[in-house]
Amino acid sequence: MRDRLRAGVAVFNDGHYHAAHDAWEERWLDLKSGSDDERLLHGLIQYSGAVYHAREGNWEGAVGLAASGGGYLAELPADYRELRLGPVRSFLARLAADPEILERRGPVQIEHEGTLPTLSALGFEPMAIAAVVLAEAFGYDEEPVARARTYARQDLEAGADDSTFITLLFDFVREDENRGIIYQRLTDHVGRRRAREEDVTGLF
Repeated sequence: MRDRLRAGVAVFNDGHYHAAHDAWEERWLDLKSGSDDERLLHGLIQYSGAVYHAREGNWEGAVGLAASGGGYLAELPADYRELRLGPVRSFLARLAADPEILERRGPVQIEHEGTLPTLSALGFEPMAIAAVVLAEAFGYDEEPVARARTYARQDLEAGADDSTFITLLFDFVREDENRGIIYQRLTDHVGRRRAREEDVTGLF
């Protein structure tokens, strides 16, 4: 839960509002309806949707999502899961009353564990989640990125902290200007690793 929560917060705080919900949605769908965790993720998903619609000029959609998002978060403790929910709830209320506020200022960033997480400061697991989310958001094939994530985890378990897959995933998440080049390198490395695996399998 923590890694998915933090990944989505960092994606949101870096301004990828539409993409942020993808980091939360997979976990949210597995949760019991009405549980505190379900309400938290549901509220955050609707917050990201409200901000996205307001920035697109869809005032009606923004108002509806802001109001319902605020409702999901309303009864949770102010620091639930070490998220500072007060500013988020306040901004959702303002957004529901005046969706054009986002033409004058940015949305409130989400504070988690006493910081405002961004993509540049994520640890491996939330970064690995964000990598797949961003691949989809930017129109890349998710499969090589997801496979690179699997290889990176395997390398970490084997003690290979200097894994090329780890480095490339971090670079893919953090470097906006070179993301396309990094994606191609990542895809090439995934292809070579898969070929080696298939060669070994073919020996037996």
